[in-house]
Amino acid sequence: MSAIITGEAVVLELRPASFAARSVATAIDLTVTLAVAFGLFVLLGQVAFMLDPAAARAIILAIVVGLLVVVPITVETLSRGKSLGKLVMGLRVVRDDGGSIRFRHALVRALLAVLEIYLTLGSVACLVSLFNDKSKRLGDMLAGTYAIRDRAPKSVPLQVSVAPALAQWAALADIGRLPDPLARRISLFLRQGSAMAGNSRFALAMELASEASAHVAPLPAPGTDPTVFLASLIAERRDREYRRMDAAAARAAAISRALGRHGVG
Repeated sequence: MSAIITGEAVVLELRPASFAARSVATAIDLTVTLAVAFGLFVLLGQVAFMLDPAAARAIILAIVVGLLVVVPITVETLSRGKSLGKLVMGLRVVRDDGGSIRFRHALVRALLAVLEIYLTLGSVACLVSLFNDKSKRLGDMLAGTYAIRDRAPKSVPLQVSVAPALAQWAALADIGRLPDPLARRISLFLRQGSAMAGNSRFALAMELASEASAHVAPLPAPGTDPTVFLASLIAERRDREYRRMDAAAARAAAISRALGRHGVG
């Protein structure tokens, strides 16, 4: 999982595509390209007798450039990082900052693909992709892009609430310093911990509670079950974030109404 923090301080979690998934997507694209090229060349062969050699060579060059460069650039630009193979495999090419690619990114990727995929039969792309954690090929490195898994199973929202015995503590506790990565680990534990063995679950709960305790003040009463503490902590953190967002939305609406009354466009 790759975590990206946007300029608005929003954490995006993107799952880079595996080498195998990218390879299958590339194979699909390559197969379709070769099939289209074969059909066009067969069609050209039927009318070749009507053309002089120079015109035939120009048409062949146009077909090759069109299929290897123009079509990939157009498709990736208009679809914001997809191709037929990526669509089938549920992948998408994005910028390193998580944003959609643009024409210049697609151009660099397509031009480098001629070298690393077609002229070297994919050997350069394979070697480069195997030696970086995001399975980037050379074109991705120069364009500043990588492929992510665009299709992911929908996750059920985590259902947690503040335990009644900790309601008073939760209302007064300072939990604003809890780091986002730690909060995600706690949420993952609360979501999947029920599948763990009892001893392992308790040990992990104790470890997470110990880490969280360094960012919470005051702590709940001694002897509080660590899982109950973690669930209450995440629930209160979520509820405070919702209240903060509601308050911000209310302030924005009030400002908008005030500007409207004073005729500010």
